[in-house]
Formats: sequence, structure tokens, C-alpha cells
Amino acid sequence: MISFELAEPRSLKSALKLIDTEDPAVRAFGGCTALMLMMKTGVFQPSCLVSLRKVEKKHAALAREDGGLRIGALATLSALEQSMAVRRTAPVITRTLRTLSNVRVRNVATLGGHLAHADPHMDLPPVLISLGAELTAVCAGGERRLAVQDLFTGYYETALAKSELISAVHVPAQAGWRSAYVKCTTRTADDWPTLGIAVSLKTDGVLIEDARVVVSAATEKPLRMAQAEAVLRGATVNDAVFVSAGEAAAAEAETIGDARGSAAYKRELLRVHAARALQQALSGGGD
Repeated sequence: MISFELAEPRSLKSALKLIDTEDPAVRAFGGCTALMLMMKTGVFQPSCLVSLRKVEKKHAALAREDGGLRIGALATLSALEQSMAVRRTAPVITRTLRTLSNVRVRNVATLGGHLAHADPHMDLPPVLISLGAELTAVCAGGERRLAVQDLFTGYYETALAKSELISAVHVPAQAGWRSAYVKCTTRTADDWPTLGIAVSLKTDGVLIEDARVVVSAATEKPLRMAQAEAVLRGATVNDAVFVSAGEAAAAEAETIGDARGSAAYKRELLRVHAARALQQALSGGGD
């Protein structure tokens, strides 16, 4: 049995003071779904856990913001899945959540924890990157805003300082954009993905004005595929362009092997499913 202190601050300000320490074994948590697994396997042994469940409810709120969304980091994944505001603004998030783990996990896991854990197999990071989302990180000394794509610096690594927490995620207005997320698993649909690929196209259905193509699970962190995006920008919408984008993504991505498949296998998945994701986005995301 691991012995540790449990703190339950009533405000985010108090929580930030508690984690502003040199002790690396102090950790804040929202739903504790990932952290608990790390503790059970002995990967992490805390000296103090700081629960965020009793801080101000506003940090779990969802609201419209400049035609987009502001999502409090303590919002549960179930709350996002059930939100009409999310469904209307970014329906790809709603679709993605349907096969993100299971309902028991989604009922307690929080958006902030989902991002801060930085597991490259997580489903929402590539989706949020493809939507051009940003986040607000706070510490005792103030706050800063950064793009979600800049959060991830390596395998289970982020740009967050130890004294920082994610307080909110900002999804911009998506007018003119069409998005989709394709998740390839070797087992059940809600399993960790072997490949995750999120795409967003700014198009009138004939010409592609802009594109974001993001790969995860097959790489050590979620990555935008710059060469695939370059193939798409300014192109006329057709299957041949989508196939070319898939070829470009497969050539560009530095895939990694794990228990879910070899690097070569994941590269072939990317080659095929990038085109399928783009077709799906154009057709309405699969609804």
C-alpha cells in the first residue's frame, strides 16, 4: 500500500500553491483515471496528491466564445460528449468521444487531465490540434496561452511547467471547415488506437483553401503532417489528391512500433487511412 497525503483545496488558486514545490512526487489530478493506473503499476509513487474536484465549478463549465467554445479543463469527457454546444460547434469531438475508452472512464476523466497526461495514444489531442484549438495554462504567478499542438514535446512529455495546470481549452469557430477523425484499433473500437488521424479541410467542396492533417498513436506525439497539408492546399477536391496526401503523410511520418503494431505496419495504415479520413471529412465526418 502506497502511503501519501491527499489535499482537497476549494479553489484553483490554493491548488496552484500546493503544486508549486520542488517535490517531484506532488501531483494534481482531476479524474485520476491515468494517474491511478500509474500508481497501481508502481510507475509513480506520490508523496501528495492534490484533488481538483472541489475547486470552483466554473473550471468545468462549457461556454460559447467568439463563435467557438471555451471548455473548462475540469469538464468531464462525458460532459463534452453530451454537450449540444460542442455538437453544434465541433461535431467531430462528439463523434470521437463515442469510442474513447468506455463510459465509466468518460464519466470521471477530465479534458485537462486527458491533455496533460500526454499519452500519444489519446484520441482528443489530434482532434483538437486539427481544429486549431488553444489552451490556457495557469500557475501561481499568472497564465499563458499556447496552441494545443505546442503542448506536446515528446513521449509523455509536455511544455507545462511542474507548477502549471491547464485551466481551459479554446476551440475557435469552425465555419467553412470540415473535420473527421479515424481511429484504427487492433481489438475493440474503444481500445487504444494503433493509428489515430484527424483532418480538417477549409473548402467549398470544390477547392481546398487550407488543411490540417494530424497523426497520433503511430508517432511518439501528435504531429501535423506538413507535406500532406501542402499537397492539399489549393488543390481541387478529388480522390487522387487525397491518395497523394496519404502518400505524403506516410513518407513524412516517423512511425514507432509497439504492442499494437510495427512501425512499418502503422505507416501502411497511415497511407490508406489518411485518404479515407479526408473523404470522410468532405462527406460530413461520418454522420
